[in-house]
Amino acid sequence: MSSQTVPAGTAAWPLDDEFVRAGFPAFSEDSLANFAHFENAGGSYACAPVIDRLNRYYRQTKVQPYYAFAPSRTAGEEMDAARQRLAAWMNVDSDEVHFGPSTTQNVYVLAQALRRHFRAGDEIVVTNQDHEANIGAWRCLEDEGFVVREWSVDPQTGELDLAGLEAVLTDRTRAVAFTHCSNLVATINPARDWVRRIQQAGAMAIVDGVSYAPHGLPDLRALGADVYLFSLYKVYGPHLGVMYLAGDLNAELPNQGHFFNAKNPTARFTPAGPDHAQIAAVNGVIDYFEALYRHHGGESAEPAEQAIDIRNRLRAREIERVQPLLDYVASHERIRLIGRADARERAPTVSFTVEGMPSSWLGQALADRGLGVGVGDFYAYRLVEALGIDPKDGAVRASLVHYTSEDEVSRLISALDELVTA
Repeated sequence: MSSQTVPAGTAAWPLDDEFVRAGFPAFSEDSLANFAHFENAGGSYACAPVIDRLNRYYRQTKVQPYYAFAPSRTAGEEMDAARQRLAAWMNVDSDEVHFGPSTTQNVYVLAQALRRHFRAGDEIVVTNQDHEANIGAWRCLEDEGFVVREWSVDPQTGELDLAGLEAVLTDRTRAVAFTHCSNLVATINPARDWVRRIQQAGAMAIVDGVSYAPHGLPDLRALGADVYLFSLYKVYGPHLGVMYLAGDLNAELPNQGHFFNAKNPTARFTPAGPDHAQIAAVNGVIDYFEALYRHHGGESAEPAEQAIDIRNRLRAREIERVQPLLDYVASHERIRLIGRADARERAPTVSFTVEGMPSSWLGQALADRGLGVGVGDFYAYRLVEALGIDPKDGAVRASLVHYTSEDEVSRLISALDELVTA
């Protein structure tokens, strides 16, 4: 793992908690008083600039964009700026960034393009560690004559390894879809190394970054993936999916949009009209990250350099916050921690089961105490099965991000100790 993924230490990357939480209206909302949000992996709070951008768009520019009249022109300019600014923070070209209604929808559209690009008998590798969004669309291509091979997790740890990848690569492999970070196991996979091996085999690397991106936007140029996907509503933004598609691959694949947009790289994989207001509101995510950068002493720098700084600050704070929870869960004799106990090696998403206690019961008991955790399979149904967990009940998931407070984590640990030890 690179130093950009795991900071050397938290002291070198301070984060002003008061400034951070002031940037999220949810923390001053009366209806959420005394509630602690621990289901951030399912959807984070929206930051204030996103809410402000949406409000302003609907009040001032809710018209068809890109015409000559003023509100229409402004609407189009804000949409263009959102794409350009997000691309710059991820160190890619703006015409390589695509917005869709969700990651699931983006994967589906990509699968339809590859259905026409590949030939019957070609092989696609998927894992059983992924969210179903990065599995289901590819498995459906079996009905079209393609071969789908599975890169399987270790059933004890839920982890993938390079040996497992090597075992499923063949000279017919055309694509490998894997997750940068599982929404259940949470280990940050060595994506750059795997991408290189996949490409050496002559295949394209399709990386699901939904569970990674909330903890710092990745440098996609450095990662080198052919496709990278994530969901903005988990990155403090509007409900949109983002798909990075390398420019040369974009040009190779068949158009999935209107025929007259076939030469427009940002419209070729958007079959339906884009959500103008939500796209414009993406600016708010970058507004928030830029404000964090400036507040912590950042001076003029390229967006990709700012992204490194913010990624390190977010990760450092998350490592500090989640380690006590990991220590508690890993040390309790009745609790099975899914994934590693070292916060430096994983996202701050802590999933577990408790011996003799239904996950649904524990989730409700925590909810009664004002602690919102997730319960279920989290669309990682195949992974839950592989781990020997009953998908009907699933696991408990407590997911943090950088705005989670020390007090909230302490409340969760105390409540777990009361409920599980009783």
